[in-house]
Amino acid sequence: MDKRKMWRGLAVGALALALAACSSQGGAANQPGAGSGGGGGAVTGGKNFTFAMVTHEQAGDTFWDKIRAGAKDAAATHGIDLKYSNNENGPEQATLVQNAIDSKVDGIAVTLSNASQVIPVAKKASDAGIAVVVFNQGFDDYTKVGAKMYFGSDELLAGQTIGKKIAAEDSGGKTLCIIQQQGSVALETRCAGVKQGFANTENLQVNGADLPSVQSTIAAKLQQDKAITHIVTLGAPIALGAIAAQADAGSQAKIITFDLNKDAAQAIQDGKIEFSVDQQPYVQGYMSVEGLWLQLTNGNDMGGGQPVRTGPSIVDKSNIAQILPYTDKNTR
Repeated sequence: MDKRKMWRGLAVGALALALAACSSQGGAANQPGAGSGGGGGAVTGGKNFTFAMVTHEQAGDTFWDKIRAGAKDAAATHGIDLKYSNNENGPEQATLVQNAIDSKVDGIAVTLSNASQVIPVAKKASDAGIAVVVFNQGFDDYTKVGAKMYFGSDELLAGQTIGKKIAAEDSGGKTLCIIQQQGSVALETRCAGVKQGFANTENLQVNGADLPSVQSTIAAKLQQDKAITHIVTLGAPIALGAIAAQADAGSQAKIITFDLNKDAAQAIQDGKIEFSVDQQPYVQGYMSVEGLWLQLTNGNDMGGGQPVRTGPSIVDKSNIAQILPYTDKNTR
């Protein structure tokens, strides 16, 4: 054999042995890849977590599709078994939280729309050693359940943002603020914020689970009160009902909404909705699951003892072209 070929073969073999030794001692080749949940296996010893997400979702509200999309994406990243359940009524939502406790989940992400009923049960979860995060609703209450993190918007600030924009545009007008879910603390807070920014604001209660009824109720109010110059809806499906009601009543009132879906985003681009105050629900769902995972695997918490704000984010004609493509994917 050629001596030069022999020495080259020995050198390659020695290099292979050296690399293998390096890997076995925790070098770069030992780093977990994306398939291992971004490091979950290394930190938790391979434990597969089960998380429960319990919300006050109301039937027919596409907003929650984005929450679930974010939560599912985060769960898939870390190999988490995610159990989603919802009920818009306080006692029933509290029962769902208790069910999660009884099934011995590792973490619970919960909304506190029905605060008086849900807070005591969610606190039981924390006291039992289950990690809890609050999202979407519970900005002022999340610490009461022992949660270290909150992901969502400041609803009062969001409402004030809308009220101030209306006041700057038409200080002599009248605003109608539509509340689609009775007893929702966050929705009441949004309208309170609008009224703080624009005093001549009146609330109108509708049943968000019955969109034809929403449309007819708004149309009747517009026909009865011609002084209304602005309609503020608190969810994208309600905004679409308001557009139809506006046409039915022959009203020129301008429509503003909270939150987005694909149709509402298109309506902004088409000039049928003035603007939206978005709270980025995909981010809320994603970060709630991610926050639980980080807390359990690495002792992390985000926000420095303060809520992590995902809004308010203004979406109007100036930026809708950039955002619109993502509404197809339920990520915005």
